[in-house]
Amino acid sequence: MLKYTDNLKYDFHPELHWQSVDQLVNKWLKSRQELILLFCAVDSLRDFAPKSTPAAVKVKAFCQSMIDYISAGHFKIYDELIDEISELEDDADDLITGILPQIQTSTEIAIEFNDRYADANIKEITPQIARHLSLLGEKLAERFELEDRLVEILHSRQHALAA
Repeated sequence: MLKYTDNLKYDFHPELHWQSVDQLVNKWLKSRQELILLFCAVDSLRDFAPKSTPAAVKVKAFCQSMIDYISAGHFKIYDELIDEISELEDDADDLITGILPQIQTSTEIAIEFNDRYADANIKEITPQIARHLSLLGEKLAERFELEDRLVEILHSRQHALAA
């Protein structure tokens, strides 16, 4: 019988553990795609939406998706990736300490955006939110690149071991 613990550690075969981490990361990356679609929907309101478009609804949905995605990263995914990388590589700390603080910067900007706009009564996308969306979009893109590096490091180490 499969025994599951908080950190996806299984009481038997490491290959099953790796598959579970891989599934977790794939699910998280799918939620990233949904986040990007919502970001585009909110950002496009600025140029294309009529005044009657319920911008607040789209902004709120985007903010919720963004916070869910970021929370999953910080409270689940990064821990799993770091644990896996650390098991495969002795000098993983250098890789990790270079990436995580950069990710934290985008987290702070995302939380600030969420705090400002998630519950706001937005009738239209104003220049202020457009500017904040632009900055947020840049920081999310940087974050995605950094997260992709973590995933790539893990995959390359895993494939090197399998070879």
